[in-house]
Amino acid sequence: MVNKPVLEPGPDHPITVTPTQGRVVVTVAGKVVADSRNALTLQEASYPAVQYVPLADVDRSLLERTDTTSYCPYKGDASYYSIPVGGDRAVDAIWEYADPRPAVAAIKDHVAFYPDRVDGIEVQA
Repeated sequence: MVNKPVLEPGPDHPITVTPTQGRVVVTVAGKVVADSRNALTLQEASYPAVQYVPLADVDRSLLERTDTTSYCPYKGDASYYSIPVGGDRAVDAIWEYADPRPAVAAIKDHVAFYPDRVDGIEVQA
């Protein structure tokens, strides 16, 4: 087994998770993949903010789990989904941390979307 580094957020790499104000709608190929008023905004260091949508607010019939995984020392192990209706562009378009690190535990049972692999991630007031 490979030892993976584990890092905690701090002054040099802050991470915050806050409720998103408003509604988050994600579309692909003219279909609404996610529609939520319970999304979370994760802000990590200087990276763009990411919307994490509860799995309960995602149309799972449009998703296909893939074998792709990745690792973040701050958040943990990620797994991925593709959205077949979106074609090749929507491969591995969604990720989730099924067992996130304690500092970001709120994103458990939530997924996030790559903006360049979906048609839109709209945050409505």
